[in-house]
Formats: sequence, structure tokens, C-alpha cells
Amino acid sequence: MKFRTAVFIVSSAFCAVFAQPVPSALDSAVMQVSPDTSQDIVLQDLSAMAAKAAADSVTVNESVASTGTDAESTAGTTSAGAVSAESAPESAAEPTATAATATESIQDTAAVPNPYDLPDALMPLWNSMSIKQKAAQMVMVYMTPASFMIDNEFGGILVMRSHLKDLEKFKDVISTINDSLAIPPVVAVDQEGGRVNRISSISPQWARTPSAKAMRKMEADSIQQLAQQIGNVLKEAGINMNLAPVLDPAKDSRGKRSFMEESDRSWGEDTTNAYKVRAFVKGMAQSGIVCVSKHFPGYDSWTNSDHQIAISTTPKKSIKKNVAFFNALAADIPITMMSSVRFVRVSNRPAVFEPKIISLARRMSPETVILTDDLWGVSLRAWISGTERVTSKNYPSKDFKKLVQTALSAGNDMFMITYPQKAVEMVKILTAMSNQNAKYKQRIEESCARILKMKYRAGILK
Repeated sequence: MKFRTAVFIVSSAFCAVFAQPVPSALDSAVMQVSPDTSQDIVLQDLSAMAAKAAADSVTVNESVASTGTDAESTAGTTSAGAVSAESAPESAAEPTATAATATESIQDTAAVPNPYDLPDALMPLWNSMSIKQKAAQMVMVYMTPASFMIDNEFGGILVMRSHLKDLEKFKDVISTINDSLAIPPVVAVDQEGGRVNRISSISPQWARTPSAKAMRKMEADSIQQLAQQIGNVLKEAGINMNLAPVLDPAKDSRGKRSFMEESDRSWGEDTTNAYKVRAFVKGMAQSGIVCVSKHFPGYDSWTNSDHQIAISTTPKKSIKKNVAFFNALAADIPITMMSSVRFVRVSNRPAVFEPKIISLARRMSPETVILTDDLWGVSLRAWISGTERVTSKNYPSKDFKKLVQTALSAGNDMFMITYPQKAVEMVKILTAMSNQNAKYKQRIEESCARILKMKYRAGILK
């Protein structure tokens, strides 16, 4: 069944800034350390930036629609039975305050016709879906046996380097999943290049690939050609999404090399360099691979937020500059991954939990799918619990529920988690929230609609 593209319009009320939580004692302490920690980001200036950048941007998404696609992140199994983010730096978050109740952040939204402007041809599928199935589309989970993925109908699969070592087995599993589900999942991998090179497991030919830093020095035509070659390798494996490019700044607000630059992962922060990133995205699209920009609004902390509290004291002026780089590419990249860093001069919350910051990402393009980084990251769970760190292997159910509620209320569309059993629990929590509150149901349906349309445009949903 083929569907035609429709423009998705997010209700203006939902895009509005949500209520702020009351800082905890620990938040207050951090704010005292960082004296210029006002809560008011100048959204008007950033919105104007977004409008200008979007007008200058060249869309490449249409070239993706002509093919299929699959790809995303990495991890390793822990003794607790969970899967933690792989050693290659990926952003997660930082703890420190008590999360506000999700209900306080939810606002009324206006009714959306036909719902959420879905095309007529998609309506039979939409109407056949239960709220549980819609919630499941919002979850991207670490790859598990095909039967587990099929039974739970998750919207996305997170692929690790280890999964690609037995390529034929991997392809068989993905094929079985795709053939069994009415809505194929996005199959995502981190293929940034350089140190984050997942296809090194596939062939010695790809044991080394240029990093983002190296590609910055290449001509645009060469970047596009290389990206298409790598995209062909991903597509042949059954992958359709690449969690790249990294748009985090190469330098921090003091002019020093950033964490991402030291790892050779950054494409830089100058919007004049956007055409080279666009060449990378276009090359991937020509192979049928959807790209994901990360980590909004720009990760310049020197802490790996997957494993410990990451706090940025970046001034608002620098944040605006970083956001402008994302804005310049918003029309070309349909998915944005949020940072888990706390930008304390904007908010006491990690960016992934902050409605004001997510609304900035949404304003870049109303159809952008907002993706979290790994919600099982230690720092995010610690922040939800209001502690410095998570020491117990058994994370409290009440805290996990709060984590899911906070992520939904903030405006995220797709939740990444590297703990498969918790992904099942996540869907149950979302479903229960929907049954208890019509506002939660609308939030889930809004996100599911964005995801379905993204899959259609990318050729994943046919």
C-alpha cells in the first residue's frame, strides 16, 4: 500500500513553552555556582534565526523517499541485564533536581483535523491502530530477537557494532521483522565515521572511515560520494537510519576545543559550513538512508553525559549560535536528537526534558521528529531521582514512570532506550497515561503521526 505525503501541522498551542518546574535544593546550588543562570531564553531571536535558515536551506528529504532505509546507535550489556551506551561518546544527561510532575507541563491543544493532517490513504492504517500500537511506535529499543520486536511492535531498532559481525544473520532478523509488521521499524546505527564507525564489523574495506572532522576538510562533491558509498553499505545490511551528523560545536564558549571536537566527531559550528553537512546528508539520502542531527542545542560540555552529570554554563549568545547551525539544516534532516546536558543558563532541566528547548527544535520545522538519546543513561535516571548518581541495579518503578512522563510532557516524539524489558514497560506506561488523560492521548497521537509520516517520506512505510 502506498501513501502520499502530507504536510503535518503541529498545533500552535503544543509548540508553546510549557510550564517550568520549581528548582530543587540541588538545582539551586548549581545555579549559585553559575551566577548567570536566568531561566529566560530569548525565543524570539532564535525563532527569527530559524525562519531565515529554513528559507536558505535546500531540502534533500525527497531523495530519500525514492528508496528504502535503516540505521542507529551502539551499546554493551551490563551485569544488571540492561544495555548501556557504547564507549564512543553519545549524549545523555545530568541529574541534580527533582523533576516536576508531568501533568503540570501538559497544556491544552486545539483539535487537529483528519487527525494531524494525515493523508487520506494513510487513514485506514491509522484507524486500525490501538493506542498501545501508537505508543509502541514512539519507542526505539536495543536490538533483540525478532520475536521480541514483532510481539511488541516497536517503532525503532537500535543496532550495535556487535550485531553486524554476523551480517547474514542480522539481515535475516531484519527481514523477518519487516515482513511481519504492518509498520516496519526504523533500523538505526551510529555511523558518524572516524572513532564511531559501526560498519567496521562488516568488512575490512571499511575498517577505517573519515571522521566528521576529516570530512570538514573535503570538497562537498567528495563528501557526497563517500556518504553515498557508506549509505549503500548500510542499506545492503538492512539499515535505514544514520544517527549522524553531529552538529555539536567544535569549540566551547571560551574558544577551547570541545569534547566532540577532541573526539573528531563535530562538523563544526559555523553555518557557512552547512553546505558540506548537506552534502553528507544528500549522499546518505541517495542510498535511502535517513539522517539524524544531534545533539540539540549543541553539546559543548567536557563531561560524557551518558555516564555522569553533564552541566554546561554556555551563555545564551553561544547557544543561539549553536542553534543556528541546526536551523540551517532543519529542512534537510527530518529527525533531531536532543542533548541530555543541562544548560543551566537556560533551564535547570536536562535539555531532553526541557519543553522550552524542545520547542526551539520544533520551531525549526513543525514535522521534525524529536528523538531522545538513551533514556536509560545513568545521569538522566539520577536527575529524575534527585540524586547525584544511581547506585542500585533496580531502578524504582515510580522513578521510571516519572522519567517517561517527563519525556512525553517535554515534547519528545521518539524515546530511545537500551534496556529491552524497560522498553516494554515504557509502552505500558504511555498506554496507561493515554487511558487516564485525553491530553496524554493527544500527545501520543501527535508523535505517532509525525513518525509515520517520516517513515512514509523515507520509503520505510510503503
